[in-house]
Amino acid sequence: MRKIFVVIPVLFFISCKFHHLEYDKIIRNGMIYDGNGGEPYKADIGIKDDSIAFIGDLSGVSAQISVDAKGMAVAPGFINMLSWATESLIQDGKSQGDIRQGITLEVMGEGWSMGPLNSTLKKQQQESQTDIKYKIEWNTLGQYLSYLEKKGVSCNVASFVGATTVRMNIIGEDNRDPSPAEMDSMKFLVKQAMEEGAMGVGTSLIYPPAFFAKTNELVELSKVASQYGGSYISHMRSEGNKLHEAVEELITIAREANIHAEIYHLKAAGKDNWGKMDSVIRRVERARAEGLNVTADMYTYIAGGTGLTATMPPTLQDGGFGKLRERLQDPVIRQQTIKDMNSKTDAWENFFYAVGTPENILVVGFKQDSLKKYIGKSLAALAKIRGKSAEETAMDLIVQDSTRVECIFFLMDENNVKKQIAIPWLSFGSDEGSYEPAGVFLKSNPHPRAYGNFSRLLGKYVREEKIISLQEAIRKLSKLPATNLKIQKRGELKAGNYADIVIFDPAKIKDNATFDKPHQYAEGMIHVFVNGVQVLKDGEHTGKKPGRFVKGPGYPQTP
Repeated sequence: MRKIFVVIPVLFFISCKFHHLEYDKIIRNGMIYDGNGGEPYKADIGIKDDSIAFIGDLSGVSAQISVDAKGMAVAPGFINMLSWATESLIQDGKSQGDIRQGITLEVMGEGWSMGPLNSTLKKQQQESQTDIKYKIEWNTLGQYLSYLEKKGVSCNVASFVGATTVRMNIIGEDNRDPSPAEMDSMKFLVKQAMEEGAMGVGTSLIYPPAFFAKTNELVELSKVASQYGGSYISHMRSEGNKLHEAVEELITIAREANIHAEIYHLKAAGKDNWGKMDSVIRRVERARAEGLNVTADMYTYIAGGTGLTATMPPTLQDGGFGKLRERLQDPVIRQQTIKDMNSKTDAWENFFYAVGTPENILVVGFKQDSLKKYIGKSLAALAKIRGKSAEETAMDLIVQDSTRVECIFFLMDENNVKKQIAIPWLSFGSDEGSYEPAGVFLKSNPHPRAYGNFSRLLGKYVREEKIISLQEAIRKLSKLPATNLKIQKRGELKAGNYADIVIFDPAKIKDNATFDKPHQYAEGMIHVFVNGVQVLKDGEHTGKKPGRFVKGPGYPQTP
């Protein structure tokens, strides 16, 4: 009995001392939503360095920092499956618009990626910069992501290699197939990107020059990514009149390249196509039942955002934007383009026809200061102001601004948005940058999804409309995309995983950004940790920038 009496206090002392040293931070009393979709449970989380060290009861154990999460949801950091923070993070690495929604990983690369860049592409990229100006201090995609990490970002970053970028490196912007030698060069660039840490190959097939790529070209590039365990992710060739055919192309690529394939921002665009969503969902589920790994992501709005050039035939851009601008000044071509813009067609994705009226097109971004006075107005209103037709006004604006002119297009059905949110194999992406309502960012209007996409899911569609449960929403924001991308040690609250953790009030989280006033932060996110470092404290940014380059499955893993 004497020995037992002596040993127990010693062990207790050692245990307490061990706990004292083990945790830098403790999150206490929160409801844990671990990312797996199961029922939440009350527990504490101990963080050591950049990782979760323990989940359980840590009452009586102290740490350097203690966060009381009573009444709050504690979840894995959210993954933005379609981020366009490529330039906004260069301007401001704090990533406030997304951090305040709980985004801890930005995944980029929708067709265009920030590498690989040859000298011609670097020159074009430099010249095409609008409000955000920066020096291009990298050549490859891996170098760009490492550049962000070194510069300092609050969020983690990852990217697909853009098939458009690869094509432009080797072929340029011409409407033609690659030669066998060119195809080999394109495949080599994909191989290089995968070995640097790319997540796979990304496409945006409604936009030239990506529009010019045939299915077999995409299969060949995807086969390279597949060899490294990567994915194929696509803004499909059509989201409207040929939606079914576009889904079939994606499924064909998944099958022939033996690769996980994801549909970017799943939608049925244009009122004539709204009824197709049920059959699209059934087709994907049939492919999944056959053993193909096909998934999708979406944003939580009925409007999309892209260039005003999407109202015109892609063939006008054969040879590049400069050729488009030149052609739009030819009276004969202008007359034909007006006819094309008003035609229902299966040959290309006609956004002018799909929206039904130019009142459903909001103009939100220009390069030229002289045109910025028009930001926030509809194309119909601008046509009236300028005394021309909507079609002529669209062409004039592109010529005068020397850009594609950023716009918002109202194309989708709210009932479909709700239906898609409930799909178990669907995750979420903003399709936007991450901004703050200050400085250079105020020179243009983003889509409100930049500030509200994820909080809108949790507030409007989970709490208010109860489309899915909170635990299911969190699974779709964390574990599901991490699993799809084969990302290790993220997407789940689990001992040994990186401490990407968000703490929010389920009763208060909501989006505030609107189409009229998009520069408004969401609310209800209280604390955010990235790699164990607190970047949001009591709803305010701490200024910390612990984000890392999260590498894909092809990157050589250290033992």
